Amino acid sequence: MRRLKPFGPVEKKEKSPVSLTTFDLKEIENRMRSSLDALKRELAGLRTGRASAHLLDPVQVNVYGARMPINQVATVTVPEPRMISVQVWDKGNVQAVDKAIREANLGVNPVVDGTMIRLPIPAPTAERRQELAKQAHKYAEAHRVAVRNVRRDGMDLLKKLEKDGKMSEDDHHKNSAKVQELTDKLIKEIDQTLASKEAEIHKV
Repeated sequence: MRRLKPFGPVEKKEKSPVSLTTFDLKEIENRMRSSLDALKRELAGLRTGRASAHLLDPVQVNVYGARMPINQVATVTVPEPRMISVQVWDKGNVQAVDKAIREANLGVNPVVDGTMIRLPIPAPTAERRQELAKQAHKYAEAHRVAVRNVRRDGMDLLKKLEKDGKMSEDDHHKNSAKVQELTDKLIKEIDQTLASKEAEIHKV
């Protein structure tokens, strides 16, 4: 039995910008939510045994001198519960799409038929489910760290504004509490998103 390729490294998260000069809670929330959204995209790419067009969301294809999302060069559909079909629009891009899918380490074996690429989705073994759950935890922890980094930036900004005389001590404490409340809320949402994915992974 061929052993599936291991997952690639968790995508490195960019350090959140710290160039703000005014406190904006909505901007802080947007940064935190962008990390939650990224987590949802990453978890959607973990194969759980049921075919999903989102499995191919992380796939970037090298065509026309640039890297493009697969949905910009092909139509992705799910004709059967365990089958994904990729209809490549330009016949000259079939090889590039096939290569991109294989290099994405999604644990699937593309079958090329003209401009159509079919991806049979086998049910994962118990060992594979454990690997998927472990990877999901890695993704979630990386985004928890990203959210906490945004919190740190917000707190540092509040300290600076008070120190520079641009914010009162009372406002500093009130806004710090709001940032902490927002952080707790987003961390909870990350945990709930992870729990939902784990349940999907272990569902037989």
